Amino acid sequence: MNAWNQTNESNFTLMGLTDSKEIQLVLSVLFLFIYMATVLGNTGMMLIIHLDVQLHTQMYFFLTQLSSLDLIYSTAITPKTLENLLTSRKSISFMGCFIQLYLFGLLAVTECFILFSMAYDRYVAICNPLHYPVIMSTRRCHALISVSYMIGAMDASVTVFHISPLNFCKSKVIHHFFCDAFPILALSCSNTHDAEVSIFILAGITVVLSLIPLFSSYVSILSTILKINSSSGKHKAFSTCASHLLGVTIFYGTVIFTYMKPSKSYSLGKDQVASVFYTIVIPMLNPLIYSLRNKGVKSAVIRLVKKRRGLTEF
Repeated sequence: MNAWNQTNESNFTLMGLTDSKEIQLVLSVLFLFIYMATVLGNTGMMLIIHLDVQLHTQMYFFLTQLSSLDLIYSTAITPKTLENLLTSRKSISFMGCFIQLYLFGLLAVTECFILFSMAYDRYVAICNPLHYPVIMSTRRCHALISVSYMIGAMDASVTVFHISPLNFCKSKVIHHFFCDAFPILALSCSNTHDAEVSIFILAGITVVLSLIPLFSSYVSILSTILKINSSSGKHKAFSTCASHLLGVTIFYGTVIFTYMKPSKSYSLGKDQVASVFYTIVIPMLNPLIYSLRNKGVKSAVIRLVKKRRGLTEF
């Protein structure tokens, strides 16, 4: 408790990505553009799905949840990063740092299981289409999302529980652009072994519980698609799943690269680049990945534009 109170009286300092003023300016413009695109893209996706009745299906329900999560996910990280890049004030309070750490853990783990839910939805739709309405009922869809957030909350709580009581007497400078677990642990003069092991185990459990079933779903989907005689049917199924696989590969690839290794292997430069992808870039890419290759979203946009023009002319 004394360690908590002593640390809580001062702030941490986020060093960010670079010390160069010129590069900071370039990054601030780039990240601002990405954040604006993230807000517009995810908000637009949710709005289109909400306004078009034909998109009120299970698949688009999960897309809405993903867009909502990505919007919050990006907002938990990017605005503070922009503040640090544009101003000389790079500090963050002890409490603010652990709130950011908690939100990051909650949303990142939740996204893993939402991506699994989306894969499971496509698996049932393609491999068991006759029973799809029964298996993927509204109740089950909401249950999958609720469980995803519950697992994310438990994971984030355990991480914060293990890190927050530590003594931070080495330094108050976090060599990262946001409050992440390993950079915070590097500041502690306490024994961090238990915290490091818990983070590694939690990351492993998250990957096992979400990625392996997700991968199995796509193997089954691919096997079923190859048995389809119609070339147009194959193309439609491949088109839908290819976008999902692209989003999953980018997200999981960068997360596994960062967290599924011992903390001693932590590399400031490489891990920061990977972190930029899964915290800032991917929330912008997801609405593009899932809309540009999605005929349903394209058709919905056309219908909404025509409807808008009709109302204007009237």
